[in-house]
Amino acid sequence: MDHAVALVQAYLQLNGYFTSAEYPIIAAAGRNGFRTLTDIDVLAFRFPSGLPSPASSPKRAPRALDMSDVDPGLGIPPDSIDMVIGEVKEGRVGINSGARNPEILKTVISRLGDSTIDSDAVVADLLEHGSATLPSGFAIRLIAFGSFPPGAPVPPCRIISLGHVLDFLQRYVRKHWSMLRHLQFKDPAFGFL
Repeated sequence: MDHAVALVQAYLQLNGYFTSAEYPIIAAAGRNGFRTLTDIDVLAFRFPSGLPSPASSPKRAPRALDMSDVDPGLGIPPDSIDMVIGEVKEGRVGINSGARNPEILKTVISRLGDSTIDSDAVVADLLEHGSATLPSGFAIRLIAFGSFPPGAPVPPCRIISLGHVLDFLQRYVRKHWSMLRHLQFKDPAFGFL
């Protein structure tokens, strides 16, 4: 996994998302073969209850990582399931053509498991506005992450700099170091910090 993708994945997880990095999109390729069309750098899901408010509990009671400090820069919809299709660049912000391909977006959206979705309308909204809201209330958003501002026009989407992601992660580690120092993280992003 690329370093920038690892940072974005950790950032989304600390904001209450379940994530899958470098999610492959494959297609049949002739006789008994398959090929990778593209991969989605980060596919993330957050449920409305994904950010519990810290409750007072006895000091020795089991606890999870504190995810109550949501980054307002993410624009998280507070009362709906949020699906993020994230594109991550180490350089200038951009969205790959694969992540703008309507057929690929339909495949990604199908991961929600709702067969009643009018995927053509959802994809049209996503490409035109950078976000779409399903009849069920689920939100689907395109977010582009990168080190530098776009060098060329970018389709409508939320843009978050990798510098902002890194600042958020560093603040989190500083704030919670007394607990984090006792944990053994396998996450490469926390190894950087």
